[in-house]
Amino acid sequence: MRTTLPQDYLRLRTRHILELLDEDLPYIHVLIGPRQVGKSTAARQIAASLKVPFVMESGDSPVALGPDWIQLHWERAVEAARGESALLILDEIQKVSGWSETLKALWDRDRPPGLKVLVLGSSALMVQHGLSESLAGRFLLHRFGHWNPSEMKDAFGMDLEDWFYYGGYPGAVRLRHRPELWRGHIRDSLVETALARDVLQMQPIRKPTLLRNLFGLACLHPAEAISYTKMLGSLQDAGNTVTLAHYLDLLENAFLVTGLEAWRPGLQSRRGSSPKLVVRNNALASALSGKVRQDLGTDRTWRGRMVENAVLAHLVQELDGTGAELRWWRDKHWEVDLVIRTPKGLWALEIKSGKPENPAGLREFGKRWPEAKLWTIGTGGIPFEEFFALDPKSVFGL
Repeated sequence: MRTTLPQDYLRLRTRHILELLDEDLPYIHVLIGPRQVGKSTAARQIAASLKVPFVMESGDSPVALGPDWIQLHWERAVEAARGESALLILDEIQKVSGWSETLKALWDRDRPPGLKVLVLGSSALMVQHGLSESLAGRFLLHRFGHWNPSEMKDAFGMDLEDWFYYGGYPGAVRLRHRPELWRGHIRDSLVETALARDVLQMQPIRKPTLLRNLFGLACLHPAEAISYTKMLGSLQDAGNTVTLAHYLDLLENAFLVTGLEAWRPGLQSRRGSSPKLVVRNNALASALSGKVRQDLGTDRTWRGRMVENAVLAHLVQELDGTGAELRWWRDKHWEVDLVIRTPKGLWALEIKSGKPENPAGLREFGKRWPEAKLWTIGTGGIPFEEFFALDPKSVFGL
């Protein structure tokens, strides 16, 4: 298995952005996604492929940066664009105060025809807030998520079983045969950086320890539904359900954890539900749980949770921004792992990684909502390799 990314490997998302930039469309291109999934690498690949002068700078600085920082690099890019095209790349843009207002003013007032602009960010909340507040109608948003199993196989030769444990972080691949170093890298370079810089610095957090403990709880219970009441009893200084729901939202906007609500047709208060905790990359659960690679083969319960989490995280990522509604369902002893509603229909999914079982939950769901399409992913249904090769947007009519 390869441990470094081939120089000529471009992700599908990278190729798509490159094609749009090459068309000279009059938009600011905004690329958001988790840390350490190759956003900066993709930006450099795009700059090299366009073969134009470029300016690339990062706002991820220990000192506060403001509008003057953007103005400085904008002027450098404008100078580079005189008489030809040029590309301005601003990384970790959400760290720069007033970034969206400054970009709007410069874009409207001082953009030469040949200047292309690509900005990158790792906090969905902060970036999208800036876009909606100041840059409406001036940008194209690109979601650059964790690497799926097909990408990890194509780029590094990683098989599906390894992906279920090591997840989709390309930079950590070289450490996979050194377990302690790999876990330390995930904890210190990925988790701690995301929490410290993408969550705790973005807005005041009254209980930072609680935020960290909530994330740790999700990593110990991937793909499990846990009521807010139970969380209150498990987490020290948990406060109330409003605080927990808010912190779960913050973790989602940092691409760390998503809490799927229970399926209830019609309106429902989030605080009244038990969110299913989906860790957005299996590497996070593997590293923080203390489990080793061999546990996937010997601990059936853990394997089931990790496989289900991988499927859920994949769909959460791929259907983000499409308007699809993702939920889970339970009533008494019946349960369905995932319910998806789109304008094209309703689907109920059961995810199986062990022996084939009688899908009583699917059947009951089908009785109550006859219009639903009932699918099994994995054992007894669509094989995992085939499922991960599908385009979820096309599958669900989006």
